[in-house]
Amino acid sequence: MSQSATIALLGQPNSGKSTLFNALTGLRQHVGNWPGKTVEKKEGSFSHAGKEYLVADLPGSYSLSANSDEEVITRDYIASGKADVVCILADSSQLQRSLYMLADFAGIDAPCFLLLNMADVAKDQGKQIDAEAIEQKLGIPVIPFSATDTKAYGGFYEALDRALTKKARLNVEALSGQYDSVKGFREICSLIPEGAIAGYSPMWIAVKVIENDKVVLDRLRNAVDAETFGRIEQAKKDAQSAVETGGCKFAWIDEVLGSAVTKESKKVSLGRLDRIYTSRVWGKAAVIFTVLFGLIASFIPALPLMGVGSVILMAKAPVGNALTSIGCPEVITLIVTDVIIQSFSYIFKMLGFVFGVTLVFGLLEEVGIMARISYVFDNTMGKLGLQGKSVMPFLVSFGCTMGGAAGARVIDNWGQKVLTIALAWAVPCGAAWATIPMLSSIFFGPGAIVVITAILFTMLLHMWVTAKIFGSRLVKKEERYGMIMELPPYHKPRWRALFGYVMGRTKETFIRVTKVVLMVCGLFWILSYSPSGGNGGILYRIGVAIEPVTKFFGMPWQLFLSYVASAVGKEGAIGVISALYNGGSYGAAFTQAMSGGGTAANLSEILLANVSRPEALAFIFAMTFNMPCVVALAATYQETHSAKWTARIVLYYTVVSLLLAFAAYHIGLLIW
Repeated sequence: MSQSATIALLGQPNSGKSTLFNALTGLRQHVGNWPGKTVEKKEGSFSHAGKEYLVADLPGSYSLSANSDEEVITRDYIASGKADVVCILADSSQLQRSLYMLADFAGIDAPCFLLLNMADVAKDQGKQIDAEAIEQKLGIPVIPFSATDTKAYGGFYEALDRALTKKARLNVEALSGQYDSVKGFREICSLIPEGAIAGYSPMWIAVKVIENDKVVLDRLRNAVDAETFGRIEQAKKDAQSAVETGGCKFAWIDEVLGSAVTKESKKVSLGRLDRIYTSRVWGKAAVIFTVLFGLIASFIPALPLMGVGSVILMAKAPVGNALTSIGCPEVITLIVTDVIIQSFSYIFKMLGFVFGVTLVFGLLEEVGIMARISYVFDNTMGKLGLQGKSVMPFLVSFGCTMGGAAGARVIDNWGQKVLTIALAWAVPCGAAWATIPMLSSIFFGPGAIVVITAILFTMLLHMWVTAKIFGSRLVKKEERYGMIMELPPYHKPRWRALFGYVMGRTKETFIRVTKVVLMVCGLFWILSYSPSGGNGGILYRIGVAIEPVTKFFGMPWQLFLSYVASAVGKEGAIGVISALYNGGSYGAAFTQAMSGGGTAANLSEILLANVSRPEALAFIFAMTFNMPCVVALAATYQETHSAKWTARIVLYYTVVSLLLAFAAYHIGLLIW
């Protein structure tokens, strides 16, 4: 096989870039981080005509300005020459808007070709596009294309070969002529020497100077002498704003399209679904129903893998007996059964849900439903610095926080993705909702409804405060704009590419979260283990020793250790309470509770005899808003690709949950 070539995929969100990437690479793809950054990096490979190709799926953005790390990474990668050719995708059904990326690319020194994607949709709209006429104006290969039709990829391969062979560069003379009308442009351009910033032309740099691109200005300051930079800054003060350069780009786009695009007179009407989704009355309700239906549907493909997790857990007792019968030391037996087997049971149950959520919501993204979700909730989520797609992880988190974290992968901006996950942790999951009403009913009877209402109100306040605290660092003000300006057309799903994507992400999730779950569960086991089999573990001793402090938050040592157990799994906290107030071993109670058992039949009597109402209220709030569980932790690390931000979120929720416990306890003391 001949030497490989590297292709960089460049395009705006919803241009079909991910569809093309998945179709080309299938399972031969991996996700990581860009060096020194937390921005997601997707790469893959494919073979064609005896040649191996590497593909870099660059972060989706609307332009190449320095508004985010994604945009800076994208333009620097292109200009670095690491890619042999850049494949630029534009949405044929919305050419004027989607070609803005091409206009912002103009002036970067890299071979390229243009795919007019969704050509079939444009045809259905009555548009006729003369690709050859556009090609003559641009000087690069231009082809009509449909990424969803894998049987018609011949044009793509032909354009790719032409662009590589001819090293085709975009003709920017007409665009440069448009910029001449911008005051100060020509003077700034003349002051910038060729090669001042490697990979970028003086025209491109001059435009970014006028647009007040701080990254470009900093690099330019180091590239030219102080006198020249002073003259550039003076010319910049006299220059017009980015609005003027943007107008030049759109004028150039109109000139390029000109007579190349004609449209039949055709009455455009919203489809039945869009009439519902865009309705002021029914729109948000329809989106919530769609997401909740998707959450329920996710369990169907998830069941086989979740079943594997249950089977693994069933092996715990026979494996333990077998190891004991051959004289294996008890500590080794416990590590195998209580750490390794139990952890893999968690992992496969989680993996099943990740598979289901990724498949169902990947399908919604593929057919165009996710864009409607973003459109409907864009303004609402924008108040938190997010985009409309963030509503999906929030709603999914009512069922499972891990599913909400995994669902955040449909968000293309890294900062908004991390902020979405951080806020999703504030949403009590299904396991929490199974516990909250039970404890509230035991202690407060009919007043349980007041406690549940207070939990929901606290959740909303928690999300708002968290958005304020993390939002300023994760989502800059200039990034806080609506991400979906127009509704893209619906598409037929490409099942092969979709399943390839889902299998790839599931495999990657398995590898990453196995490390996290084994490490965290192993750490909790070590801290709770006692060689004597009684209450001699490290965590037990710490809990008893710091009881004067934990009581300050309204939790005696038994409740505090149960609160700690809730960080591994909410369902385990009640079992730990039951065992500790019955005089059982914390280590044994912790292990049994994590397996889903261990709750005493007379739990109500035990709790009412040992726990006061203020303490119960403190524990309910502490448990509810503590770290959701170990699998949510693993999924958060998987999606953020940042141990630092995952640790920050964990520490933040631990501190906030204790503060909420303190407040609830002292309010309870005033009431009772």
